[in-house]
Amino acid sequence: MTTIRTAVFGYGLGGRVFHAPFIHADPGYSLDVIVTSDPARKAEAEVLYPGVLVVPTAQDAFARAKDLDLAVISTPPGTHAPLATDALNAGLAVVVDKPFVIDTADGVRLIELARSRGSVLTVFQNRRWDGDFLTVRKLVDEGLLGSIRRFESRMESFKPVLSKPWKGAPAGDGGGILYDLGPHLIDQALTLFGPAELQYAELAAHRGDGGPDDDAFLALRHANGTISHLWMNALAPQAAPRFRVVGSTSAYSKWGVDVQEPSIVAGMLPTDPLYGVEDELAWGLLGFDADATKVRTEKGQYPRFYELMASAMLHGTPPPVDPQDSVAALRIIEATHQE
Repeated sequence: MTTIRTAVFGYGLGGRVFHAPFIHADPGYSLDVIVTSDPARKAEAEVLYPGVLVVPTAQDAFARAKDLDLAVISTPPGTHAPLATDALNAGLAVVVDKPFVIDTADGVRLIELARSRGSVLTVFQNRRWDGDFLTVRKLVDEGLLGSIRRFESRMESFKPVLSKPWKGAPAGDGGGILYDLGPHLIDQALTLFGPAELQYAELAAHRGDGGPDDDAFLALRHANGTISHLWMNALAPQAAPRFRVVGSTSAYSKWGVDVQEPSIVAGMLPTDPLYGVEDELAWGLLGFDADATKVRTEKGQYPRFYELMASAMLHGTPPPVDPQDSVAALRIIEATHQE
């Protein structure tokens, strides 16, 4: 195998923005198949990626498994476990969007199936390569904040109307903001500070339509003593800081969203020299109140995920994300829903 022949299952926001552009731009991959039953999405994919086969069902893609190496699953959460199972049984390596699965037992089973098949299985925890998160990680690793006492992380927006039907499904089917954004925020916290236990949680549904949670707060205590406070809100007219990290000797705060998703939506390619580069006006602040200084935001690195995936498939290096990490985050989500 010299070029990784790839099928992308699903061509909504995930397949269209977070997967297809990066696979197509990476010379180590070929984008061979896209699965979507939506006629408008099919037409868009055929314009953007001439020569790519667009098929309406997953079964159509699996029928071509002998001509593929990798399945990228970017479909509603309830379909992740069965599609990943079928892909592994077809002899393919697998990338699964977050949430990895709805039930952690399915995640454990998939990890064992991948091990027994000798296939690479990973989860698309792309927010590990957000520029602002990479900046936080650098500050923490370099000790510029001292010992971290409290980590605050938020993903907030104002979306009174659900953008996708599956987001309005019951939590048991992967609906709600905790299953949507929790895998990102929890994974970032565990990546920075290690294992944690849920200390306190709040879940609320404000849309008034009988749907699942659209407002969530989690407090985690990490084994190293750090406290993480994580907010997710789909009905916030004003956003609070994306990050505030309080250490024993300094603090860092950062507002705004990572630039990579809006850049791709606007038509920028991952190969553009300015891809992932944030304007100085949006840089975060390090230090004490009025004396705080701006810190350049690290360049966003979503392409790095697929570079690491290629290395795992071709050279046997670790996958970009250990799926066990995603299972650990899902256990916290399950614990929250059980409270």
